[in-house]
Amino acid sequence: MSKAEQREVAHEITIGAPASEVYRLVAEVRNWPRIFPPTIHVDRLEHDGTEERIRIWATANGRPKNWTSRRFLDPGALRVEFRQEVSAPPVAEMGGTWIIEPLARETAKVTLLHHYRAVDDDPGSLAWIDEAVDRNSRSELAALKTGAEQDSGAGLAVSFEDSVRIDGSAEDVYDFLDEADRWRERLPHVARVELTEESPGVQTLEMDTRTKDGATHTTKSVRVCFPHREIVYKQITLPALMSVHTGYWRLWETDQGVTAVSQHTVVIDPGSIPAVLGPEAGVEEAKKFVRNALGGNSLATLGHAKAYAESRR
Repeated sequence: MSKAEQREVAHEITIGAPASEVYRLVAEVRNWPRIFPPTIHVDRLEHDGTEERIRIWATANGRPKNWTSRRFLDPGALRVEFRQEVSAPPVAEMGGTWIIEPLARETAKVTLLHHYRAVDDDPGSLAWIDEAVDRNSRSELAALKTGAEQDSGAGLAVSFEDSVRIDGSAEDVYDFLDEADRWRERLPHVARVELTEESPGVQTLEMDTRTKDGATHTTKSVRVCFPHREIVYKQITLPALMSVHTGYWRLWETDQGVTAVSQHTVVIDPGSIPAVLGPEAGVEEAKKFVRNALGGNSLATLGHAKAYAESRR
């Protein structure tokens, strides 16, 4: 491959946190959807301590893509090398390196290197990749800085789940959750819904949800679907109070029927609290409010999924 066919770019940032903590956030992929805005979901396919294969679902220029990467972890050198094994068009080949360098005890420099090539070396495709890599790299480095400096949100993060037992089949419950384009007619708290599926199992869901006082708020999510066991999602348009919202619907069958779980992980946006909850409210009040609102809607959805599945027995 000639140098002319391959693009090489670098992005860097200085972070006010120990280099070891920054490395940990880069190395531990399970937290990526919470830390990095483009990342929707990550599956670890193989792992032996220093080498792993992961499958990533993320947005690129606003469009959901997925690919499989192999990563080489070097905690001693504070480096993580990666290369895509199966890339998503128009990318023909992609790889790079995270390099974390300690500048002081509480300061680190992070360099993110990429090298890539477009399918058929098409100039238009290469320009699209240039834009996606630049946008995502800047977004990821800024988010890494925020996550490291706030120590995973400095108490701003909250996770919770609700579950329902259903005397029906996992397939019917899954179909109800998967067919979100029918939620307006099936769920009283959904006022409007638009569902698109650019590729099988990867959905973009936009909807207006009614609150208890009759108001509505708009959310937009990217969902990754694994029939008939799980749907994971990340909101990319969020209501007030939340800077991050990820979650999943998970199903498994038992001798007593199906257990359906709804899980949420939220990072509170402290700057929006006074406008929503009043000047006296704080982070804990916001967490309680979000837990009640999201949990209430999730339990309502699971209740209707239960009725649907049990009616089909």
